[in-house]
Amino acid sequence: MGWGCSFLSPYPDPSRITMPGLPRFYPNPGSTHNWAPCHQQPGAWAFLQKTTVILWLLLSSTSLAPTWGQTKIPLETVKLWAETFGRGLYDTVTRYSGSLLLQKFREASSHLMSDAESQLPCLPVTTLQSSLSYLPFPTVLGPPPPLATPTMTAKTPASPHNTYVANTNSFDFLICTLQPQKYKDVESSLQIEEVDGLELVRKFSEDMKNMLRRKVEAVKNLVEAAEEADLNHEFNASLVFDYYNSVLINEKDENGNYVELGAEFVLESNAHFSNLRVNTSISNVQLPTNVYNKDPDILNGVYMSEALNPVFVENFQRDPTLTWQYFGSATGFFRIYPGIKWTPDENGVITFDCRNRGWYIQAATSPKDIMILVDISGSMKGLRMAIAKHTIITILDTLGENDFVNIIAYNDYVHYIEPCFKGILVQADRDNREHFKQLVEELVVKGVGVVDQALNEAFQILKKFQEARQGSVCNQAIMLITDGAVEGYEPIFQKYNWPDRKVRVFTYLIGREVSFADRLKWIACNNKGYYTQISTLADAQENVMEYLHVLSRPMVINHDHDIIWTEAYMDSKLFTSKSQSLMLLTTVAMPVFSKKNETRSHGILLGVVGSDVTLRELMKLAPRYKLGVHGYAFMNTNNGYILSHPDLRPLYREGKKLKPKPNYNSVDLSEVEWEDKAEILRTAMINRETGSFTMDVKAPLDKGKRVLFLTNDYFFTDISDTPFSLGVVLSQGHGEYVLLGNTSVEEGLHDLLHPDLTVANDWIYCVTDIDPDHRKLSQLEAMVRFLTGEDPDLECDEELVREVLFDAVVTAPMEAYWTALALNISDESEQGVDVAFLGTRAGLLRSSLFVGSEKVSDRMFLMPDDETSVFTMNNFPLWYRQASEQPAGSFVFNLRWAEGPDGPGEPVAVTASTAVTVTVDKKTAIAAAVGIQMKVEFLQRQFWAATEQCSAVGEPCPKSCGDSDLDCFVVDNNGFILISERSQETGRFLGEVDGAVMTQLLNMGAFNQVTMYDYQAMCKLPDHHHSAAQPLASPISALLMATKWLMSELLLLLLEWSAWGSWYDRVAEAKTVFHHSHKHKKQELLHPCDTEYPVFVHQTAIQETNGIIECGACQKIFVMQQIPKTNLLLLVTDPTCDCSVFPPVLQKATEVKYNASVKCDRMRSQKPRRRPDSCHAFHPEENAQDCGGASDTSAWLPLLLLPLGAWVLPPQLLR
Repeated sequence: MGWGCSFLSPYPDPSRITMPGLPRFYPNPGSTHNWAPCHQQPGAWAFLQKTTVILWLLLSSTSLAPTWGQTKIPLETVKLWAETFGRGLYDTVTRYSGSLLLQKFREASSHLMSDAESQLPCLPVTTLQSSLSYLPFPTVLGPPPPLATPTMTAKTPASPHNTYVANTNSFDFLICTLQPQKYKDVESSLQIEEVDGLELVRKFSEDMKNMLRRKVEAVKNLVEAAEEADLNHEFNASLVFDYYNSVLINEKDENGNYVELGAEFVLESNAHFSNLRVNTSISNVQLPTNVYNKDPDILNGVYMSEALNPVFVENFQRDPTLTWQYFGSATGFFRIYPGIKWTPDENGVITFDCRNRGWYIQAATSPKDIMILVDISGSMKGLRMAIAKHTIITILDTLGENDFVNIIAYNDYVHYIEPCFKGILVQADRDNREHFKQLVEELVVKGVGVVDQALNEAFQILKKFQEARQGSVCNQAIMLITDGAVEGYEPIFQKYNWPDRKVRVFTYLIGREVSFADRLKWIACNNKGYYTQISTLADAQENVMEYLHVLSRPMVINHDHDIIWTEAYMDSKLFTSKSQSLMLLTTVAMPVFSKKNETRSHGILLGVVGSDVTLRELMKLAPRYKLGVHGYAFMNTNNGYILSHPDLRPLYREGKKLKPKPNYNSVDLSEVEWEDKAEILRTAMINRETGSFTMDVKAPLDKGKRVLFLTNDYFFTDISDTPFSLGVVLSQGHGEYVLLGNTSVEEGLHDLLHPDLTVANDWIYCVTDIDPDHRKLSQLEAMVRFLTGEDPDLECDEELVREVLFDAVVTAPMEAYWTALALNISDESEQGVDVAFLGTRAGLLRSSLFVGSEKVSDRMFLMPDDETSVFTMNNFPLWYRQASEQPAGSFVFNLRWAEGPDGPGEPVAVTASTAVTVTVDKKTAIAAAVGIQMKVEFLQRQFWAATEQCSAVGEPCPKSCGDSDLDCFVVDNNGFILISERSQETGRFLGEVDGAVMTQLLNMGAFNQVTMYDYQAMCKLPDHHHSAAQPLASPISALLMATKWLMSELLLLLLEWSAWGSWYDRVAEAKTVFHHSHKHKKQELLHPCDTEYPVFVHQTAIQETNGIIECGACQKIFVMQQIPKTNLLLLVTDPTCDCSVFPPVLQKATEVKYNASVKCDRMRSQKPRRRPDSCHAFHPEENAQDCGGASDTSAWLPLLLLPLGAWVLPPQLLR
């Protein structure tokens, strides 16, 4: 029978002509792999043969005689090696981990031990007694039997206590005891409950609603106090008032006196506020550098807002879970409680402006559609273009995910700066805003400005979206940015906007020229907009903010206090503390209005009050222990963006620093739960539905190196009075069952108080972060106080505490077992196992060292900083998750590096773990996972010893893995090498080391390649720049660059040392822009992207296989054999044949490249979303004549130097 049919020869037919150098695969008939029979198509097969020969002759000018590999690899020997190694490995891990002991305790305890259980280590009676002295002896072992003679039989009949005595040459007798009494006491209470996912998600949602309602009540209290204080305050232009300036507090001059506005302000570290130094008795005030701290408007506002201090304190006393509370004023100051010291950035500038923050903008205005029209005619050249670009970027920064936007650049023609967005509005999420910013920087000036075409286009788009009920379906506005207008364009406004004036027009006059001011003001005033003139970079911030006040008028006049909740964000600009800045937050905010009758028609917005809610604290209301090994909870917004999800990765590493990704808070649910191609789950949650959904998923593990195949049940509902929806995921099978049992508090406490027992630090067994007296307590200490009644004020999760007590009782004998085992280890060669460990569903973790702590191979293991090995808020330990999907009684092995898998060096340790299951009434639940950590060298020694044997009785083997003509590997089920003759290959993927064998294993189906996707990846930008060495080739270029740098520094120096005090703030703002531009250009090395990457998974149905790979002039033989009761494979190959013709098989992520058409379709697509419930676009009492005026045009020497600065500014700002 020919090649390719169901019967395959182990070696090629000598009579058949083969082409040297042409890779071929010859699977061996001895393999247990099931080869599919070939179709009987002799014509097609003959044609294929001829085609192959012709192609080869065309590609090869010469033909070398083949040299076949002579190495023979006996299949039975390899199988024996695998079985011998597996048996020794199993004995080691079961002995040191005590897994059989624990499994026995979990089963009914009345039957006799099996043969496997009888192989548990036998320990001296005296050793056991001494090591168990901390426990009541009768409870664990029963009374010790009388000493007997050394001639006792190896195994006595089982007593009621299952006591076994083994023969020994010493006078000490060995005793192996499995005392079932302790487990009989709890066995009757054992039950397995099925988790009701819908009931669970409803309960979590209700708890979250109640928590968030308390935050809303606190914000409402602040709104009432602020509006009442303003009503009773009369503006005083000459007011003199000292307040606590958060930047100046505790600062002293050279004489040791406190500086003005910088009096003594007591600060103390507070764990509730991320251990920052704060003052919880009073607030203080922060101002951005470009706001004068003694301006009359500032002084009056700060004075009025002093009334908020007692309300801040009362709110915090009423709800100690509150975090930051604050009032952001429309004039620019920011009052924050508790008071804190504010630190300028590296340039000595305070850039934080509360009016730029998402919570302020969303609370101050309703959703909006914005069309930005920017003049790029020749007259906009130089500094004017730089100011225009900065103005656009400032406008973009005021938009959020409930807004829609597009940008048109006009001269002689209308240009969409993103051609793909022609004729539409796009959601102003972070992705699109950042994309627009990049395109704005590339704008180039030329031609003549023709405004009417741009206005026509803008009105048509807004009209189309309004009629189609697309976009925000609320406010609509046009932003006109130009250095002049030759007419008023009445025909356009009459056609599209008059008399209703549903589209507001805001005009921004760029530059110091005022001849066109009247026309631009007329346009704004006759279209319910606002006119401003922006003469400098520093003017942009204040002038852009005016449009928000105009859009807020209808809401203010109507006194509609809408409650808004923001998307997830990391306010890294708020604090310099790392712990705070990298924490995901959402903010609840409400607007504050002036209630004075004389200003009612003006709709004066006083500011916005808000309070932060850390999403970590919110998600603690969906306790991890209720969700099982692979379960999790997640939240998304009305726009479908992730608020919280264990697979959300908001940070990326740039050098040694962690930074937020540009699009971290606009990651869509469909980009995380990407197997839901039809977006059924997303649509249901967007629509606030309550229900369930089942989906097969591929769950990535170990930073994407591994994958689990799960069937998940999704349960979802909305969180009332918020824009959020909540989902809960339970994996089918063991994930939907939980083991419950009862024990006494006394017994549980006794077993809980062991030095090597810990509980999950991130889980909430007891609430310790509210009462200051409790904040220093660990969760374990708090539980003990609660159980002993020592602290009746402690609030604890009684269900979780009960589970921990039960787990502590059931696993207590493991500590005794491990201790006795450690004391009995005498042979130095045995000291290869470092630690045994055990974890339960309730987050309990036990561990025991078999060596001194200084000899432990991987000291980070089971430490809180190593999140992969401990219980966290989001995940069970990696060793627990992997073990749960292994067959019963099988161990999963993983390598460990001293500094993590991405660090330097080779692996130092191996973990082996297995799950402990319990079945009651035909329901099976995973109760725990148990395992050991051993040295890599210890594992290798066991392997090399096993391969020295060639028979079951341990006879020497004529061939071994140490021979030069054999290569032996031990790889795991994902293809990573645990053992190799070359230590540098340990930990690497097999495909990197031997692409030929990995390719053959894939072709044979022994391994499968699974394609995974990452929609949160960061990729390197394509290098479009010239070589860095090019400028050096020209002395003139180098000189010009040096001169440019010097001029830039000189200009910044002049700005910094300017003596024009009242203008200093604008200088600092401009200086920040310069620094930011240079810094941004230098560091922007990565960009968000989509990637795909392969994961390789062994197919467990193929436990053994072998074959031959033709590598041109030679053949490579290989044999693969499953190592019993592990996730490991033994692979033996012939190293004498060079198969470098095969490329390596890499587990490498590659960027998904979209062609222009697909990319445009993806960018234009509008996913379903739910609009906010309220909209305030117009009010009949609005005073539309309050529409702005000319700005101050007084000369200022440093600003006159800015044309010079135009030469040294980044080119992208000036084109």
